[in-house]
Amino acid sequence: MEGFLDIRLPGWARRLITRAIAIVPAAVVTIWYGEKGTAQLLILSQVILSLQLPFAVVPLLLFTADRDKLGNLVAARWLTVLAALVAVTIIILNIKLLADLAFG
Repeated sequence: MEGFLDIRLPGWARRLITRAIAIVPAAVVTIWYGEKGTAQLLILSQVILSLQLPFAVVPLLLFTADRDKLGNLVAARWLTVLAALVAVTIIILNIKLLADLAFG
């Protein structure tokens, strides 16, 4: 991101900022809501990560299966099929999670 945003920071400042972005919200929830709030925050973070997973897996699957881009390094057909099954399973489970959340 440093080169993309054209921001130059010393290593210690960059680490301090990124860790603060991660730790401050968790510390606020822990202080404000106690241990129960921390557990709920952990569950919420895992749900959000599970919903974002297909947005990483599907493009990766398409990229590794494209012979024009990878040439001889393209993934084997059986591996692509297995990965597609895993991706479809993840997507179906996410749809079920959203349906359960919406309809009880």
